[in-house]
This record gives sequence, C-alpha cells and structure tokens, in this order.
Amino acid sequence: MTKQLDLLEPSKLSLTPQPGHTEPRLWVRRIILWKEPGVIIRETELRPGLNIIWSPDPIDQAKRVRKQSMGHGSGKTLFCRLIRYCLGEDRFAPEEQRGSIAQAFPKGAVGAEVILDGTVWAIYRPIGMGRKHYAIPDGNLDSIIAGEVEPTGIEPFMEAVESSILSAKIVKLVPGDRPFHGWLVALAWLARDQECRFDKTLDWRSSDSDSGSPARNLSETKTLEALRALIGAITPEECHLRDEITLLETKHKEMSQDIGRSRWEANKATNGLISQLGLRRNEVPAGRLAVDVLRKTAKDGLAKAAAVNPATDVSNLDSLRATSKSAEQRANNLSNELAVIEAQIPEIERLLSAIKGELPGLSFSVHKAENPQCPICEVPIDNALAEGCKLSHKLPNADEVRARREKLKEEIEQESARHQDLKKRQDSIKKDLPDAQRYAEELLNQVRAVEQMREARAEAWYSARRMIDETSRLDDLLDAVERLQIRDDKQSENIANKKELSGAFRKAQANVFHRISQFFDAIIHQVAGAGAEGKTTLDGNGLHLSVKLGGERSSPAIDSLKVIVFDLAVLCMSIEGRTHIPAFLIHDSPREADLGLSIYHQIFHFMQELEQLGEQPLFQYIVTTTTQPPDELQKNPWLRETLGGNSETRLLRRDL
Repeated sequence: MTKQLDLLEPSKLSLTPQPGHTEPRLWVRRIILWKEPGVIIRETELRPGLNIIWSPDPIDQAKRVRKQSMGHGSGKTLFCRLIRYCLGEDRFAPEEQRGSIAQAFPKGAVGAEVILDGTVWAIYRPIGMGRKHYAIPDGNLDSIIAGEVEPTGIEPFMEAVESSILSAKIVKLVPGDRPFHGWLVALAWLARDQECRFDKTLDWRSSDSDSGSPARNLSETKTLEALRALIGAITPEECHLRDEITLLETKHKEMSQDIGRSRWEANKATNGLISQLGLRRNEVPAGRLAVDVLRKTAKDGLAKAAAVNPATDVSNLDSLRATSKSAEQRANNLSNELAVIEAQIPEIERLLSAIKGELPGLSFSVHKAENPQCPICEVPIDNALAEGCKLSHKLPNADEVRARREKLKEEIEQESARHQDLKKRQDSIKKDLPDAQRYAEELLNQVRAVEQMREARAEAWYSARRMIDETSRLDDLLDAVERLQIRDDKQSENIANKKELSGAFRKAQANVFHRISQFFDAIIHQVAGAGAEGKTTLDGNGLHLSVKLGGERSSPAIDSLKVIVFDLAVLCMSIEGRTHIPAFLIHDSPREADLGLSIYHQIFHFMQELEQLGEQPLFQYIVTTTTQPPDELQKNPWLRETLGGNSETRLLRRDL
C-alpha cells in the first residue's frame, strides 16, 4: 500500500501518490549493448527509484587511486543518450561519434526493456550499419536477436506513450508539427542534454548534441508553452479560449484601425465641404449634426445655380448659332467674290489694251483691201486691170477684214461693259464687306458669350449637385463609423467576458505552480538547509526560480541547483498524477564544480527518501556523476554501473 510522505517536518508538505499505481508508469528495466547479434558488450540492469551511474574522478578519491584515468570520457553521456535513443529520439550521438561507433561496431545494436503502464516493450535499435528498428509490446530482446520477428520501427512505442500517458489533447497543445513531437519534446525535458549544463530551466536540447529533437527548434516562449501543457498548467479548453481571445483581439485591433481610417476620411470630407461651401469651421457643429448644416447649404447653392436670369435668354442658342454661321458665310462669300473681281479686272484691262491695239491695223487692212496694189511694183490698180494682171492671182478679201474689225469692236464693247460691271461690283462689295464682317463678328461673340454663360451655369449646377452628393457620402461615412463603433464596443465586451472566464483557468494554473512551488521550496529546504527557501513563479515575462540562502542567491552552482530541484519538484507532481508526463528523469552529471558536496549529496538522500512512498519506488531517476555519491549509496540497489576512463571500463569497453 502506498503511503503519504512528509518531505520536511517543518513545512508539513505531504506527497500523496496517485491511487492505483504500484510502479512508475514508464521506466527502463534493462539496457544491453551488442557488438553484434549474440555478443554482448555491456548489460545494465536498472530499477524504479534512484539509479546511479558513477564514473569515479581520481581527484575525489584517495591517493591510492590517483594513478587511474580521469572519470570523464567514460561514456556516461553516451549511456544517457542511448536510453533516449531507445525511448524514441532520432540519434544517439553527434555525427562524428556515430561514425566512429559504426566503424568499430558495424553490426552493433542497443536494446532496452521499457515498462509502459505494466507492459514490457522490447526495443532494439542499431548503432552500427544496421537499418532495422524494433518496438515489440510483450516481447523480448532474445526473439529480436534471433530474427523471429519482423522490424516494426520505433513508432509503435512512441504512439503508445502519447496515447496512454500524454493523450491526444495534450499532444495538440505541445508546439511542433512532426510525428510524435509531443513525446519527443517531453523526452527532451525529462532527459536534458549534458551540454546545456543545467543553466536554464527551459534549455533542454543543445545543437551540439545532434539529437534531431524537435525541442531544438522551439523558442523559449514555445518551450514554456510545452512545459505548461505537460504539467497541466494549461488545458485544451483554456487554449481554445485563449485562441478565441487572441482572434477577437486581432479583430478588435483591425476594427479599431478601420474606425480610425473611417473617422479620418469623415473628418477630411467635412473639412473639404466646409471649404468648398464657403463656410467657417465654427459655423458647423461636430459629428452627425454637421451633415444637416452642410446639406442645407449645398441645396441652397444648387437652387441658386439652377435659377435663370430673366434678362438672359439662353434658349435661342441654336438659332443664334445658325444666324452667326449664315452671317459668317455671307462675309466670307463677299470677301471671296471681291478677291475674284480684283483678280479679273487687271486681266480685262490687259485684254482691252490688246484688242484696242489690233484695231488700227485692221482699219489699215480694210483700206488696203479696198485699194489693192501690185504685189511686185506696189502700184495700185483697179479691179478690172487687176483681174487681168498676170502678175497677181490673189487679192485681199475686204469683207473678211471688215468683219474682223467689227468683231474686235464688239469685243471691246463687251469687255468694257464687263469691266465697268466688275468695277461697280467691286465698289459695292468694298462698301458692304466691312459691315458684313462686323455683323458676323458680333454674332460670333454673342454665340461665345451665351455658350460661356450656359457652361458657367452648368458647372455651378454640377458643383452644387456634387456638394449634395458629398454630404450624402459624409452621412454614410459617419453612419459606418457608428456601426463599427457599436460592433467594436460589443467585441470589447465579449473580450472582457472571455478574459473574465479565463480567470478560472488562471486560478487552476496558479494552483499548479503553487503546488510546484511547494515541492520546490521543500526540496530546497531539505538539500540546502533549514534557512533556505525556494519559490517558482510564472508571469508575463516567463518562468522564474528563486533560492534564498540568507538573501537572494545567484551563481552557476545555484542556477544549476534551481534547475535540478525544479525537475525533481515536477517529478513529485508526476508521482501524484498531476502532470501529463511519467515520473521518469535522467540527469547527466548535474553537479556544477562549485556546488557544495553536501548539497549535492542531499539530492541523493532526498531521492532515497522518495523511494519510501510505496512498496517499491513510484519513479525512476537515473543520474550519472563523476563526483562521489554518498558512501551509503555506493552499492546495490542504487549504484547500477561503474564506468572508467580506460578502455576496459568505458561503456563500450574500447577506445574509439
């Protein structure tokens, strides 16, 4: 039967194990290293409770053993990583070390018997060149070595851990997106990298370890979220509510920005209307009341622009345009006609001059025709003699010459009359043209004036109409601002209600950290002395651990002690069934150089006392150390393996 343990008499702090469990929910019973199938390098039996892997450091020993090699490099860290490897981690050592091991043990493998909720899992994984992995429930390693079962991969075991201990809901709360990230992140915490040196509570995996753990990619904030999920300080319901609040706050922020933009637009539109309507700012009230004043002013402007001056008739613009065009055409016709006349008169005058020049010659020709002469002697002869003259056979035709002369006289008369008519027309046009041009110009100016008047009136009308439209737009903007503000107020109220509802979750979270703080304080009190106090707090800036030894203390040793004790406090919580992780812990060389040996030994004594809770221990704590453990614990059942720095005593029993 399990019993209640008083960790410290003064604090009266009790630890009550979770009912129904007589052993740890998860613990490692045996670790075996094979050089090749059937050839065992090392086999280590483990147990529930405290398991010490010691590699004595000669500086801590008597002079008789100082000639031995140092305790470092014996394989303690590799031992821890091989356990992690059997529990599901991708790799068991940095790449260079894995290559050396594979070269030394090409057929090498590691196996573990892991107890998960009472079921024995036989786990077998290669450390050499092999590629076959096994995780067999209710199995045994001998069957795997004998080749009696097919490879399953390590996934069945990790799936069983996540489903039975973590649960699907908690896995979803742990940040990560790779398969089985929930258990792998939890494992990173339960078996910290030795390279992290226990400096920080949330520092679980170092890039130097090349573990492939998803915990390496988590920020401090995400790691804290994982821790809270694993210790039950946050529930799926709280996460859902928190996500709702975050979404609402994001929408609230966006809506506030929309309200700000809409108000800016409304203010800009109001100022623009005030300026364009010729008002002063103090004449216009603020807010929605401004719309009525602006709309009335805009309507007054529209009525004024729409009114027609009785003295201005703009209805006959088309008729005026036609008259103007006709007058312009008449003036152009007169101008063109004058140009033609002025071009024709000189030609007629030249023609008359030429014709008149021909007339004397024709008169002489008529005279000669009427008084012919001998073409040879040029002596006139009368017709009768000429008819009988043998010297001339052709005489001038007087009729034709006379006809030509008459025709020239007619042409002279016609052209003279034409010349006279053109001169008269020229004088008439010159008299009428200025008036016609002036009249056409006046009409054109009238047309332009009327057009400008109509355009000005139309522009004023449209401007006034636009002002009314702008006031309607302003009204819509202000209405939208009011609707957005109403929605924003309701959303703020909804956020406040949900935050009030989340208070219950915060209270539960506070209870979790209060319980951890109780364990943390009790353990600090036990390992550091009666005057020591410890406290854990969680606030908006993260997780804080403090230790008081006559005042607040902070040093590398104290910082590592805080981390160690915090892990042990959570282990106590797991024993009580208050977390979602098993009561399982691996600490690889946790002592800092300046951590007092008495304090360090008290940690071992505390774990020994914790074993007394049940018929057998309800946790498994594996610790490796180069520092000498307490004398009374340097034996079975607590001391499970002693390693050394020479080839025979190293974990793999050889140098690499």
